[in-house]
Amino acid sequence: MTGMGGLETYAVFFLTSVGIYAIVCLALNVQWGLSGQFNFGIVAFYALGAYTSAILTGPDSGGTYLGGFGLPLPIGLIGGMIVAGLLGLFIGLVCLNLRADYLAIATIGIAEIVRLFLKNEAWLTNGVRGIPGIPRPFFDSGYFELAYLAMVLVLVVLVYLAIERARKAPWGRVLRAIRENEDTAAAAGKDVVGFRIQAFVFGAAIMGLAGGLYAHFIGFISSEAFMPEVGTFLIWVMLIAGGSGNNKGAILGALVIWVIWSGSEFIISQVLPASLTTQAGALRLLLIGVLLQVILLTRPAGLLSEERLYRTGRTAQADPKAHRREVR
Repeated sequence: MTGMGGLETYAVFFLTSVGIYAIVCLALNVQWGLSGQFNFGIVAFYALGAYTSAILTGPDSGGTYLGGFGLPLPIGLIGGMIVAGLLGLFIGLVCLNLRADYLAIATIGIAEIVRLFLKNEAWLTNGVRGIPGIPRPFFDSGYFELAYLAMVLVLVVLVYLAIERARKAPWGRVLRAIRENEDTAAAAGKDVVGFRIQAFVFGAAIMGLAGGLYAHFIGFISSEAFMPEVGTFLIWVMLIAGGSGNNKGAILGALVIWVIWSGSEFIISQVLPASLTTQAGALRLLLIGVLLQVILLTRPAGLLSEERLYRTGRTAQADPKAHRREVR
């Protein structure tokens, strides 16, 4: 990139990755933090968003796989959100009457089905060879990384504001009521399944947006980029560490855990002998797992605890233990 050295380029790359993960964490916060739905198939929505946007915007593949539509980037991102949202709707209609642990098992299975489908259907996704040449906006300007970082940060802010507004709205209050006690919410006349489906589809669509951003940032995707360890487990750690139910905590968790994840890669590569480098991935997961246990023991609510709102007359106020904020 013109005018930037290696350290500055890496910093921009790092912040862009944090921004993309922050969007996924915000999406998971809608599903788990607001409505208490245990989605352990995050990587499926993330991958569908990436592949859909790559196919819609990519150049002609010469008949090797589906593609060559050459549509603009916004159309690709919206298409990824729609496809991921449709998968979320399907899961919602079939599985959202399951309780937390059974829903987790169901979403794990569906995510693995999606991953294997994307890996093996070469006519659609080019199989294990992946999709190259994904358009990268602003690339011809010579400032691709900076421009893309700015775009990602703008989208992080927009997603944050949309989810924060939804959280404070009556819709968000119903979701929290369902999360705390769905029998009571149902007795109050709320459509529990309907609200849960809405939250699940909303979160799934945002995950699809993040997947599309990842595809256009890297410029190449394959099934190996969407493994559950990074595409699901790491994101759960980010949300729990940052603070489930708190949108600021979701963003903070993405930043903190990505710092540790990226830093551990460098440290392990320098400390371990060459004969043990193949075990580095397992050691990094072990490190993150231990860190998660420490956070759960010392700060069960995460780095930033949830701001619980209660109503007093015409004013909705945060719990006094949550910074005594007022929300009008």
